[in-house]
Amino acid sequence: MKVFGIAGWSGSGKTTLLEKLIPEITARGLSVSVIKHTHHDFDIDKPGKDSWRHREAGASQVLLLGSQRWALMHELRGRPEPTLEEQLSLLQTVDLVLIEGYKASAVPKIEIHRPAHGKPPLWPDNDSVVAVASDVELADCPLPLLPLNEPAAVAEFILAHLESA
Repeated sequence: MKVFGIAGWSGSGKTTLLEKLIPEITARGLSVSVIKHTHHDFDIDKPGKDSWRHREAGASQVLLLGSQRWALMHELRGRPEPTLEEQLSLLQTVDLVLIEGYKASAVPKIEIHRPAHGKPPLWPDNDSVVAVASDVELADCPLPLLPLNEPAAVAEFILAHLESA
């Protein structure tokens, strides 16, 4: 599977861009999966629901299944967070896996950079950043600059980059 990342500081627009990229890429006939990395504690379950109660009782894994989707919840219970490679091995084979986050991974990625947010760019210290998507011109950036608000152009860049790799 080909893997490509979207990285940037919190609030830069990673999720919004991915939300627009997925239909651009699937419209070209490719299958896409997403891995989102977060540093925040999260729970897709709801307190009091059966699956939540099973986890609270100590189950290591709970698979929730319905007629429209299924979800596998895995409790780490103090064990280290799995690596990106371990997570990729859990996915069914698709044409492209887009990852959100994983700034330090060696996966090629586009950085979303908005100078108005006051955060430094990642690209000067991150060799895996192959392009920058922004809503303004960045005169000092030596990498390809992509228009953040044009997801078709960003999708074209990603697919062309993966094709040439």
